[in-house]
Amino acid sequence: MQASDLRVAIFSGNYNYVRDGANQALNMLVGHLLAQGVTVRVYSPTTDTPAFPPTGDLVSVPALPVPGGRSEYKFAWHLPAETRRNLEAFDPHIVHVSAPEILGHRAISWARTRGIATFASLHTRFETYPAYYGIGFLAPLMIRGLTRFYNRVDQVVTPGPSTAELLRSWGVTSPIGIWSRGVDHDRFNPARRNLEWRRSLGVADDAFAVGFLGRLVLEKGLDIFADVCQALHARGVPHRVLVIGDGPARDWFAERVPNAAFAGFQRGDDLGRAVASMDVLFNPSITETFGNVTLEAMACAVPVVAARATGAVDLIEDGVNGFLVPPRDVDAYADSIARLAQDPTLHRAQGDAGRLRAQDYVWPAINQKVLDAYLALMARRGR
Repeated sequence: MQASDLRVAIFSGNYNYVRDGANQALNMLVGHLLAQGVTVRVYSPTTDTPAFPPTGDLVSVPALPVPGGRSEYKFAWHLPAETRRNLEAFDPHIVHVSAPEILGHRAISWARTRGIATFASLHTRFETYPAYYGIGFLAPLMIRGLTRFYNRVDQVVTPGPSTAELLRSWGVTSPIGIWSRGVDHDRFNPARRNLEWRRSLGVADDAFAVGFLGRLVLEKGLDIFADVCQALHARGVPHRVLVIGDGPARDWFAERVPNAAFAGFQRGDDLGRAVASMDVLFNPSITETFGNVTLEAMACAVPVVAARATGAVDLIEDGVNGFLVPPRDVDAYADSIARLAQDPTLHRAQGDAGRLRAQDYVWPAINQKVLDAYLALMARRGR
């Protein structure tokens, strides 16, 4: 089978109604597949006010707001008859599911009963979320559910070796490949640094800007970020916090980091400017499977201090292009940031090493890995 013969149905819980790293990767993938002649159709909940235009053919699936204060997200509780009819008419060779939710399970069941190949991509460590919302006791149950989900498909791809090892440790026996992530090097590079833009936010030219990049939600480790900033202040380490992003926890975060400059959501080249204008990216999240923000900072020659967790360990060589820290060790985070703030030679060396490492991550080659995995899956099934 050639790429131009292939029809792929992709199921997403959020393809474009709220911007995040997972759906950015999916849209990039769909763009690559279409350019290679693959016929693609995406099935996802939608809204009347999407965050950005979708890439490719998007079919709306009925959904309800997620309860518990996260109504910006939606969940589809079934695979309705209208969607099934659309799928049957599309007649895909592969059903690709990107979220371990009810819609994903139903799509897998639909495909399995028809002998259609199934493919899953891992984007988020959902089993880490309960701890941030006071229901950590649910994590073992979630892991069992996730293991079952990934064992129901013919092929799994994860963003890196660390997440592949995590799935195997749970007992996932389906074949696991790697679908990494890329970066736009024209957009993310050191030349985008802009001191005038920093000044417009009240960040002085000589201030050491500790950056946060991402949605302002608790599971991004905002509590640890705030505690580390307080520790830096107590130690007398001069710094300013530069927050790129927005989200439901903004007010909560602003109360705990009162000296922060909030730039809000940044997109396109403005995002590249914002990242390059940091002096360090501080990423304490343990929910990442890859950490697109980490790679974007590296491409801008910005050192990264991150939790020693999945994603970061695939990108950061501790002490070379950043620091890896035990996930909730406030003092160790503060030590690492202080070292970078106080040692310009170390800061420059780590930034240069990060940029060199990031050169290996380019979208076309990375997305081709998924297409190659699709075709290999079809070959294994004798199609």
